[in-house]
Amino acid sequence: MTQLIVLAHAPLASSLASVAAHVFPDCAATLQYLDVLPTDAPEDIERQVRARLGDQQTLLLCDVFGATPCNAALRVADGVRVRVVSGVNVPMLWRVLCYAAEPLDRLVQRAVDGAVQGVMQVSSVRPQNQSVPVGPHDHVPHHHQQ
Repeated sequence: MTQLIVLAHAPLASSLASVAAHVFPDCAATLQYLDVLPTDAPEDIERQVRARLGDQQTLLLCDVFGATPCNAALRVADGVRVRVVSGVNVPMLWRVLCYAAEPLDRLVQRAVDGAVQGVMQVSSVRPQNQSVPVGPHDHVPHHHQQ
């Protein structure tokens, strides 16, 4: 069983944990999270993450690459038993949440796939309201556009 920990700027980690519990309460029961406050020292964050690590493999999901939460996670990760994926979002979390029994490499791939496939443009260009030109032989002088 792979341990999942969300490590992000406050209140993102706890908010993602709440969303996970809302949709997948059974799977989210083992999810851990750590909200990083602006006043937290990097050494303290690293110490808190190390304290949460157990004997099992661990996937650390961080918000932004290069930011304090991710940097602390990278100092803890060994690339074998503890891995880091940055850019955590809801689709990523949902994609890995109920598959914690899978091997760590597969879980990392699920996380990346969930994040990438969960981002898409869904808006479209709004139609313009243009008047319909009335021709000389048009028997309906008023047109109504929908």
